Amino acid sequence: MKTTSQKGFTLYELMVTVSIVGVVLALGVPNMIAYSQNSRMTSTANDFHAAFHFARSEASRAKTFITICASSNSMTATPTCTGDWSDGYIVFLDLDGNINTGVGESILRAQPALPDEVYMRVVNNAKYFGFAGTGLGRGQVGSNPSLTQVVMCDDRGNGIAAGGNSAARLFVATPLGRATIQRDKSMIQDVLDDNTLTCP
Repeated sequence: MKTTSQKGFTLYELMVTVSIVGVVLALGVPNMIAYSQNSRMTSTANDFHAAFHFARSEASRAKTFITICASSNSMTATPTCTGDWSDGYIVFLDLDGNINTGVGESILRAQPALPDEVYMRVVNNAKYFGFAGTGLGRGQVGSNPSLTQVVMCDDRGNGIAAGGNSAARLFVATPLGRATIQRDKSMIQDVLDDNTLTCP
């Protein structure tokens, strides 16, 4: 009688393989999620910081007012300073210094709305920051407060992320127009507490 060999996995081999795959996924998926969240937060903070740096540089170069403001229609042909920062923002040539776009005032940079998973908590609900032709901050223009601090966070809130830093970001704009990003957990919490803000 001729015998034939059967090819394939035994039940034991299959169970071992499935167990290994399960362990790898259990360890790898949370790390991938955290990596994606950290990448998204870093990108958001860096884009915001870069916009301020660009606005300051353009003000010094052009020797005129440059304003960065929240804009709910930032990607349209004629964006205006409306809405919240999470809706998007623009950097524009503010010739008359009135903190709003107008005829002949070119849009220098436009940023679309933030991802749904990212939240921005703005101190004093400020909607703009203006630079003078010297490259220095203009401070408060009219009755509207100028932007000073913004906490950016996701569903992790002000929790600890990789490296012991906060998962959130704190953007600080000084009256002189210098902008920095902080990740110190206690510093971020102080800003949230002092201004009765929650994140997310």
